[in-house]
Amino acid sequence: MAGYAPHQPAKPPAYTRLSGLEALTLRPDANFVNIGERSNVTGSPKFAKCIKAGDFDAALAIARQQVEGGAQIIDINMDEGMLDSVKTMVYFLNLIASEPEISKVPIMLDSSKWEVLEAGLKCVQGKSIVNSISLKEGEDVFRARARAIRRYGAAAVVMAFDEKGQADTVARKVEICARAYRILTQEVGLPPQDIIFDPNVLTVATGMEEHNNYGVDFIEATRKIKALLPGCKVSGGISNVSFSFRGNNPVREAMHSVFLFHAIRAGLDMGIVNAGQLAVYEEIPGELRDLVEDVILNRRPEATERLIHYAERLKQTGGSGVVETKADAWRQGSVEERLSHALIKGIVDFIEPDVEEARVKYPRPLTIIEGPLMAGMNRVGDLFGSGKMFLPQVVKSARVMKKAVAVLLPYLEAEKKTSQRSNQGRILLATVKGDVHDIGKNIVGVVLACNNWEVIDLGVMVSADKILQTAREKEVDMIGLSGLITPSLEEMVHVAQEMDREGFQMPLLIGGATTSKAHTAVKIAPSYRHPVVHVLDASKAVGVANSLRSETARAAFATQCRTEQEALRQAYAQASQRKPLLSLEQARARKPVLDWTATPLARPAFIGVRALSSVPLPELARYIDWSPFFHAWELRGRYPRILEDPEIGARARELWEDAQKLLTRIIGEKRFDARGVYGFYPANSRGDDVEIYADEDRRTPLAVFHFLRQQMDKPAGQSNHCLADYVHPVSEHGDGKEKAADYLGLFAVTSGHGVEDLCREFEQSNDDYNSIMAKALADRLAEAFAEYLHRQARLDWGFGRDENLSLEDMQHERYRGIRPAPGYPACPDHSEKQILWRVLDPAKAAGLRLTESCAMQPASSVSGFYFAHPEAKYFGVGKIGRDQLADYQRRKGLPMAEVERWLAPNLD
Repeated sequence: MAGYAPHQPAKPPAYTRLSGLEALTLRPDANFVNIGERSNVTGSPKFAKCIKAGDFDAALAIARQQVEGGAQIIDINMDEGMLDSVKTMVYFLNLIASEPEISKVPIMLDSSKWEVLEAGLKCVQGKSIVNSISLKEGEDVFRARARAIRRYGAAAVVMAFDEKGQADTVARKVEICARAYRILTQEVGLPPQDIIFDPNVLTVATGMEEHNNYGVDFIEATRKIKALLPGCKVSGGISNVSFSFRGNNPVREAMHSVFLFHAIRAGLDMGIVNAGQLAVYEEIPGELRDLVEDVILNRRPEATERLIHYAERLKQTGGSGVVETKADAWRQGSVEERLSHALIKGIVDFIEPDVEEARVKYPRPLTIIEGPLMAGMNRVGDLFGSGKMFLPQVVKSARVMKKAVAVLLPYLEAEKKTSQRSNQGRILLATVKGDVHDIGKNIVGVVLACNNWEVIDLGVMVSADKILQTAREKEVDMIGLSGLITPSLEEMVHVAQEMDREGFQMPLLIGGATTSKAHTAVKIAPSYRHPVVHVLDASKAVGVANSLRSETARAAFATQCRTEQEALRQAYAQASQRKPLLSLEQARARKPVLDWTATPLARPAFIGVRALSSVPLPELARYIDWSPFFHAWELRGRYPRILEDPEIGARARELWEDAQKLLTRIIGEKRFDARGVYGFYPANSRGDDVEIYADEDRRTPLAVFHFLRQQMDKPAGQSNHCLADYVHPVSEHGDGKEKAADYLGLFAVTSGHGVEDLCREFEQSNDDYNSIMAKALADRLAEAFAEYLHRQARLDWGFGRDENLSLEDMQHERYRGIRPAPGYPACPDHSEKQILWRVLDPAKAAGLRLTESCAMQPASSVSGFYFAHPEAKYFGVGKIGRDQLADYQRRKGLPMAEVERWLAPNLD
C-alpha cells in the first residue's frame, strides 16, 4: 500500500445536533425550533400541582402531551421552594427515560441551581441542553460549569448576563456573548454549535423611554452574534416582548408575529413560542402592522401612544379580531388581487364570478391556472413553509383552488387541451395494506398540491404490488407511505424491500402516527438502497419533497439523511447495550403487589353482551374531548384555553366555528350512525394471561387474553406492570381450581357509518376542507362514544354510581378503572382484537370489521377492555426480551414468525 495516504473519515457538517432517543439536527435551512415549557413548576401551575402532590403519572402525561403536540425539545424545571429540586429532577428524568414517547426528544434541563443541572446531566439520556449558564458569578465559575457541560456531552444556553447584570443594549449583549464565546471555544473547547445564546427578549412599549429600543436591540444583537460568532445558535422567550399589552390578544398576536418576522430574518433559531400559531405577517391589517412595527423597530417617538390608542379603539369595538375599515374592501382590487386574496383567506363565496371575469380577460383557461391561481397558491405555500400560515388555512386555500379549476374545466375540455403546466414533481401517496386511517395522509396531499406537486392518492388498504405498479405506470418521482397502527410499520418494511428487489430508484417517504425517525432509520432504511426519509408532519413534507426533487440539493440532502440514520442506528445499538432488560423472571418478581382483601370485587349488573344501535349523536357530542381535534389540524393547545390563546386564538375559534357548523349538520341530518357492543365476563388472571368464562362456574375458559409485562430496569420501588396484574389471580391453594369472583369488560364502538358517503359528497364538490373535517369529527365522536360507554359500564359495575364527575373529570380520567385498547402501549399486540371479536361479535352487532392487520373498519372506531381495580393504571410495555417473546409465543400458540410480526416495534 506504499504511496497511498491513509483513509481520512469524512467529517460531518458542524451542525447543532441534539437528541433524546431520536436525533434533532439543526441545519442552516431548518425552521424555527419550538421548545415545550409546560414541564416547569415555575411556569405551569398544573405541572407544579402534579409534582407537589407526587402525581408523577399526571406529570408525565403533561410532558407526553407536549411531544405529541409538536414540541421538538421539552424544558424541565423543578425549582420550587418546597421541593427537593435535585431529588425531584433526577426522579422525573428517570421516569421519562422509561417512556419512549417522551424521551425521543431532547431534554432542556432548566434550573437556576447548578447542583440541579449537574444532577440532571448525570442521568439524562441523549444529548441535552443546559439552561443556563452565564458570567454573572465570574469567569472561574463559568469555566468550571462549561467544562462540566462539555464532559457530560451537552449543549448550553448562555444568558447575556455578566458581573454587572443583565445586558439591555446591543453593545452589551454582543460584548457579553463574544466574551463568553471566546472562553467557551478557546479555553473550554466547547464546539460553537453547542452554544445557544439568549440575548434577553425584554418588554417594549412600557411607557418608559429607555425601553423603547429593546426590540431593535434584540434583533440587531441577534444579527451581530450570528455574524461575529460562527456556528452558535440564538434563542429567546418571545412572549416577553408584548407583556405591556396583556389582555389584548390581537395586539399581542401582531407584536409576536412582527417581532419574529424580523428576528428570524436576523438569525433567531429557536425559542419558547409556538411558531405554527402566529398571525400571517403579510395578512396583519396594514394600520396595525405599521403601528406594531413602529413600536418593535422604534421608528417614531410617539409609537407607544399610537399603538395604545389603537388597542383601546380595538377594545371598544367589542370584537376579538383586528379592526378593518371595510370588510369587503378587497373586492375593489383587480381580479388577480381578488383571486390571490381569496386563495390566502380561503374564501369561496366569489370564486365563480372572479374566475369568469379572469376567463374573459385571459386568452386561454390554462393561462389563468398557470398565472394568477398558481401565483396565489405559491404564496400560500411560501407562507405555510415559513410558519406564517396555519394548516386549516392551507386546506381552505386548496378548496378555493379546486373550485376555481372546476369552473375552468369545461372550457379546458372544450379546447381538448390537457394541463401541461410545469410542476414540482409527481408523488404517489398510499396508506399501506391493512390500515384504514388517512386523515394525516390527506392533509399532506393537500399541502403538497398547494405547493405545485401533482399528487396521486391511492387511498387506504393499498398493497405493495399496487403501489409499485402504479408508481411505474404514472412515472412518479417519489412514493409516500402512511400508516397509523403498528402492523403498518412492518408493511412499510415489506414495501421498501419490494422496491429494492424490483430495482426502484426513487425516494421513499415515511409518515404516520406510529412512525418515527428512529424506526425509519433502524428498520426501513436498511431495506432500500435509495433515500428513505421520515416526514414528521405536513409542515415538513414540502421541504423534504422539494429537496429530494432538486437537482442541486438532492445529493447533499440524501447524504445528510444517510448520515443521520447511521447515527440513529448506532445510538439505538448503544442504547440497547447500555440498558439491558430484566429477565422475564425478574420482571415478574417485580409485579405490583395488590391487596385483594381491601377491594370488593363487585359483580356487574349482567353477564354477556349488550348491543347499542343508533346511539343519539347529540348525547355523544357532550363527551367530545376537543383538544385532539385541534392537534389533528396542527394547532397545538388545550381546549378551551386554545380559543383564547394570545397567539392562535383567532385561528382556533375560526376552526372551532367551522367544526360546530358541520357537526350541527351531521347531527341534524343524521349523517353518521353510532353503533356499539359491550359486555362483562367472569375472569381471573393466570400468570400474564386473563381467562374469561361464560358463567360463574368458571370451569372452562371462554377465551384467553394474552398480555405483556414491562422488562425495563426501573428505579428501586417501581413495579414492572402487566394488565393481568389488575384481575384477581387464580388461587394457588389446594388443587388450583379455586377462583375468586373477578370480572373483565370488553367493548367495541364506532361512529364511522356514513362518514365515507359524506366525505365523497364533499370531495365531488372539490371541498377537501370539509372532507377532512368530517373524518376528524367522526374520530372525536368515536372517542366520545368510548367515554360515554365506559361511564355506562362503571354504572353497570356498581362502583360508578357515586362518581359525581363532570365531563372534564371524565376527560382527565378521574374515575376508577381503565379502558386500554389492543395496539396501544399497555397492550401493543393488535392481534388480541381477533379474540375480542370472537367474543363480542361486533361485526354482527355493530357492523365493525377487522382488516388482516387488525385495523378496524370503519376507521372511526375504538375497542378495548374494561379493568375495574382501583389501582389499575395506564403504562407502556416498552421493549421486551427474547425470553418473554418465546413465553408469549407459547401462550398464544402461533408461529414465532407471526408473533414477531405483531410485536416487531417492541422487540429488543
